[in-house]
Amino acid sequence: MRTLWGVGTTRTMRPHWAFHELDLDFECRAISPRSGETRTPEFTALTARQKIPLLQDNHLVLTESAAIIWYLSETYGKDHNRLVPIDPRERARCLEWCFFVLGELDETSLYVMRRHSEMRQTYGEAPVAIEAAASYFRKQMRTVERALEANPNYILGERFTAADIMLSTCVTWAVHYGIPVADSVIAYNARVTARPSYARAEHTNGPL
Repeated sequence: MRTLWGVGTTRTMRPHWAFHELDLDFECRAISPRSGETRTPEFTALTARQKIPLLQDNHLVLTESAAIIWYLSETYGKDHNRLVPIDPRERARCLEWCFFVLGELDETSLYVMRRHSEMRQTYGEAPVAIEAAASYFRKQMRTVERALEANPNYILGERFTAADIMLSTCVTWAVHYGIPVADSVIAYNARVTARPSYARAEHTNGPL
């Protein structure tokens, strides 16, 4: 039985979305971050990181949202719904976008803002860091805007992929934080989040 641990965050939304895109059954263990639930002996036995999301698939234990999406697609994806392209060049481009989103938009920008706003009791207030992170996010989004000029439907062209899940969740996150986002990106995100699988993922992941 496939079990997905974690709800309520942008990062947990990603594997929830992937499960529904791939039309896979799974058990949801609805634990939240910073609630104490990730520090229980049961969860710590699965990962010393004590972070969500986490996937259990038989004897496999996997963390990190992008890795979980990639694994689910590679293992269970079909021709009509796989989230990782088969063509080596397209696979490399998809991987490039996933790394870009994680490194430049999520960890370097949005998560810095989160640490010093929603989590300031732990990491401290740092308005300069927040503003610098927002500015860096806007700068990095130029790459997205240029890509959408060539491929207005999805970030790799005509087919929805793991890269869209990664990117869309960060765009939604940025809008929530009030970061200005280009109209072309807003339109792209509206198209992507209109997919029926997104609404189902919102239901199982819960409110962000």
